Amino acid sequence: MRIPPMYLVRQKTSAHSIADVRAELDREVMSFDLPGRIKPGESVAVAVGSRGIAGIADLVAGLVGAIRAGGGEPFIVPAMGSHGGATAAGQEAVLARLGITAQSVGAAVRSAMAVVQLGETEGGLPVYCDALAAKADCVILVNRVKPHTSFSGEIESGLLKMAAVGLGNDVGCRAVHAAGLAQAVVPVARVMLGKLPRVFGLAVVENQRGETCFLRLLAADNMEEEEKGLLSLAKKLTPRLPFGELDLLVVEEMGKNISGTGMDTKVVGRVNRAGVTEEYTCIDKIVVLDLTAESEGNALGIGIADVTTRRLVEKINYPAMYENALSTGLDRAKIPVIAETDREAFMFGLRAVREKKPDRLKVARIKNTLSLEYLYISPALLEVAGDRVEVVAGPEEMLFDACGSLQKNKRYP
Repeated sequence: MRIPPMYLVRQKTSAHSIADVRAELDREVMSFDLPGRIKPGESVAVAVGSRGIAGIADLVAGLVGAIRAGGGEPFIVPAMGSHGGATAAGQEAVLARLGITAQSVGAAVRSAMAVVQLGETEGGLPVYCDALAAKADCVILVNRVKPHTSFSGEIESGLLKMAAVGLGNDVGCRAVHAAGLAQAVVPVARVMLGKLPRVFGLAVVENQRGETCFLRLLAADNMEEEEKGLLSLAKKLTPRLPFGELDLLVVEEMGKNISGTGMDTKVVGRVNRAGVTEEYTCIDKIVVLDLTAESEGNALGIGIADVTTRRLVEKINYPAMYENALSTGLDRAKIPVIAETDREAFMFGLRAVREKKPDRLKVARIKNTLSLEYLYISPALLEVAGDRVEVVAGPEEMLFDACGSLQKNKRYP
């Protein structure tokens, strides 16, 4: 069996984006009157997570400036649950990799894993909060609103989840996941928002290209309802594969900076959680070739794939991955079939699909599950793509070097 020649295609999207994000933030700060809501001398904790949100450092710096304009004393706290190996130093390092340091944003970064219990939900679930944030006079959550990789609902990944899971550090993260994210996020967040002195949130929505298309500052009293509307918008803009069925998907890289599960489960159609219905694209076999450097060895989500490479496996930091998996699901940390080279991984995937003539195989190759505007597809997929894609180049053979490593062909624009 041979790897089919592939076309480089571009998905047709109408992706609006904000040309000057910092200017848009300044307008939103003025409209919300953030400086006027901060009292002179107040301590303000700006809570930032571990996701690679577009322009996150500039957004945080803008908030810091607005807080100082109101006479407040801002500082940055990590709000990322068990990420960064569930250590203070690890979480500070995650923020630094996102470009968030005291020098870049103009406020000290204070990272500690200590928590305090603020109360409990009506169902008796304890609600934990980062001790440094809990002592502040005000907390500002900064997060992207998007579909979650483990469940679907009116509230998924956004400000409320950051409050319930991220601000709870490792202890709170484990408690919420043990109770069930879908059931626990909103009740825990409600307690958090009600118990802390004052909470605001900067909600970010990104388009299919990962560019900022909407910013909104929210107060605690309308955060839940506003986030529902923002999630509806985000779902319309979430990157998707333009096909309902695939025989084989080859993912060049996975990583925590791409998705909390390394590969976005809503893109690949594998949630890998008991009781959660899989949706969107149905893929027979998935091959993943590499792990991003930004993941620092945390390959959570590798269990979603069927085949991987020796190169990826040798990069895994097992303690970091297992710590994350204990909160989110052990199945996502299972190691799939290991190929020695990229070429072998391709062939394993092709040979494992259900019987089909080679020229009828529906194969796609993507950079990662966040970058889906450009992708490589086989001729059989091009036939069913219709006007959803336009051909950029090809068909062309997938090229490998003497060591069996995938070459970049024309690369993705």
